[in-house]
Amino acid sequence: MTTKEASKPDSTIRTPGPEIHRFIRETFAKIGLSDADAEIIAGLMTRADLSGADAHGIFRLPQYVVRIEHGGVVTDPTITVERTAPATAMIDGGNGMGHLVMSKAVDAAIDIATGSGVAWVGVRRSNHAGPAGLYVEKAIERGMIGLYSVVAGANHMPIWGGAESLLGTNPIAFGIPAGAEPPIILDIATSVTSNGTIMNHVLNNQPLEEGWMVDRETGLPITDPAEVAKGVLLPIGGYKGSGICLALGMMAGPLNRAAFGRNVETENNTGHFLIVLDVSRFLPLDEFKADVDHHIQELRSSRLMPGHDRIRMPGEARMARIAERSRQGVPLSAALLAKLGDLAKRLAIKPIASDD
Repeated sequence: MTTKEASKPDSTIRTPGPEIHRFIRETFAKIGLSDADAEIIAGLMTRADLSGADAHGIFRLPQYVVRIEHGGVVTDPTITVERTAPATAMIDGGNGMGHLVMSKAVDAAIDIATGSGVAWVGVRRSNHAGPAGLYVEKAIERGMIGLYSVVAGANHMPIWGGAESLLGTNPIAFGIPAGAEPPIILDIATSVTSNGTIMNHVLNNQPLEEGWMVDRETGLPITDPAEVAKGVLLPIGGYKGSGICLALGMMAGPLNRAAFGRNVETENNTGHFLIVLDVSRFLPLDEFKADVDHHIQELRSSRLMPGHDRIRMPGEARMARIAERSRQGVPLSAALLAKLGDLAKRLAIKPIASDD
């Protein structure tokens, strides 16, 4: 059962993680994926929701279903791993679900790094794979450092000074293991906000924050969700963020023979790259973790800037949300639950349980 939060304009319904997992798994199995693949995707999407990546978990499910039903994604892909050197590999995702492709990529990278100390794995012919933090988290679990990026499968941002959407939001994630402290997980888009967040605001008819988008014709801010189609996303840090986005896109796109720029609109060919580093090749893992803990504690206890109540480290809130949502459930909006209810009816599967 779910419990409703206090009534408010953006009220949500708390839904247990296992119920979200069940619904996602049954949906993918219903539209032709194997039970094993449906389970992998459901696990990663549920983890996204538990961690607070609300625009990358079950929110994306209806969109994924439509793409699969229209032939945009292969339900039984042949995913191949080609070792190109002792520390490098190239993965062809066979146009499968990005979650499946990146799961294979992480496993390959960890295996290579175990033998070589470091791995760089490139990926092509993939699709949207959810939040970047999912994949560096897997490296952390093995006592390794992870760095991941992707050239987004849709363009929503211009190069700095331009008005055409020729760049994606191209996120990047860093994962660094710690000891008693939560691991450092930095997962950010190179745009001020992700396109998924924009989509979520549109679904729930919530105003956008000024500074997220501008009108491509006038350059003026867009805050009305009804005007999103007229806009382009803005990069973090002005021209610096635009340059970082470009560099990541080049390494995830052309380096892997994946789509970039105008080609993104015409190809089903999302590119990713993942770097994994075995900490133990530099110093004992426990020693490294203890040192990371020391620096986290030192930074957190440093003197505060006026207007700030505390210092938060990347990944700290993520772990707190996972714990809280595992106990209390994931907040899903009424608009999203209605959309998922329509999907359940169309596919003839059990809807997500609620108190209604």
